[in-house]
Amino acid sequence: MPGRREYTYEAMFLFSQGVAADLGGAIDHLKEIIARGHGEILAMRKWDDRRLAYEIDGQKRGVYILVYFKAPNDQLSHIERDCNLSEKVLRVLILRADHLSIEEIQAADARKELDAEIRMRGSSLADAGSPAPASAQAAESAEPAAAN
Repeated sequence: MPGRREYTYEAMFLFSQGVAADLGGAIDHLKEIIARGHGEILAMRKWDDRRLAYEIDGQKRGVYILVYFKAPNDQLSHIERDCNLSEKVLRVLILRADHLSIEEIQAADARKELDAEIRMRGSSLADAGSPAPASAQAAESAEPAAAN
């Protein structure tokens, strides 16, 4: 198509804390939305977890995810529509990122840290459901004996 050009975009996605509790699922949802728009993710990072200035859909806190991606310009409206129709994404803002070089975008990439946080959250949820470790129980039973 003659009018089809690919640009680099910077997008800020806002998720409620409830959705972000499953951070891996939220990230997979973003990847799916961008892939449906024939986009390619260049960089992604969890930007912040903040109190919102006003309630959005009854939510007082939210998690911001910053994503840099390339996509055809004629697909951007489809990506925005999918985000607006999504029950998981509270808000989205997408801007062209022509002012950033590839090196600057790659420097902002924190996917490894994001993956580590997802694994950490997953293991902490698994630990919360399991009984206390034997070493902690042994330490608790040893305390009264040491106090005597």
